[in-house]
Amino acid sequence: MANLKGVERAQYVQEMFTQIAPRYDLMNRLMTIGQDVVWRREVIHRAELPSEGWLLDLGAGTGDLGREALSQQPGCRVVAADFTLDMMRIGRQNMYTASQEPLLAWCGADATRLPFPDRSFQVVVSGFLMRNVVNVRHSLSEQYRVLSPGGRIVILDTTPPPRTPLSPFIRFHLHTVIPTLGRWVAGNADAYHYLPDSTESFLEPEQLAARLMAAGFREVGFQRLMLGTIAIHWGAK
Repeated sequence: MANLKGVERAQYVQEMFTQIAPRYDLMNRLMTIGQDVVWRREVIHRAELPSEGWLLDLGAGTGDLGREALSQQPGCRVVAADFTLDMMRIGRQNMYTASQEPLLAWCGADATRLPFPDRSFQVVVSGFLMRNVVNVRHSLSEQYRVLSPGGRIVILDTTPPPRTPLSPFIRFHLHTVIPTLGRWVAGNADAYHYLPDSTESFLEPEQLAARLMAAGFREVGFQRLMLGTIAIHWGAK
């Protein structure tokens, strides 16, 4: 699954997220023991979003990062973009049900061909997107294009775990616990086999940082989290 390329990979990812959309948020809370909420808070903190700035939540899913941005900066304008429309439909429905401040717009979009003009946003953030895109270089180039000068990019994603004495425990969690939860909670073990496979085949943090710099970003850095299985990357245009 994780070794699929091009159109086949894009179609697989889109169909997979459509299937797991109703339980996606719950699965994230369970898999991370609730830490994904803390990580998203840190993503928005590192974004340094101006009080009335424009933020693009790319690969938005149900809009968790966009909601966190509105929580930290109520005056900001948030556009959520994703190519899995069912994920965004659930996100919109959940926001209205909870009477939360709505995002400015929800937009169907391919992360490698963004439908936005140059210099549209002060911030672009993404959560668990980049390991799924078919071309990381094209996606980073597009994110750079839609950022205004001085704008910031912040990326949250899984990352290949480092080899440590805890590696057997981490591998058990990735390849046994997560697929089992996926089968019980989301009714889709295959999707949660894809998660560890795509994590282990994704770029190392140092490699993704190098890709950010190659795309033109400066002040690039990253932080590993959760025993090295998660990383937050950032940079500025």
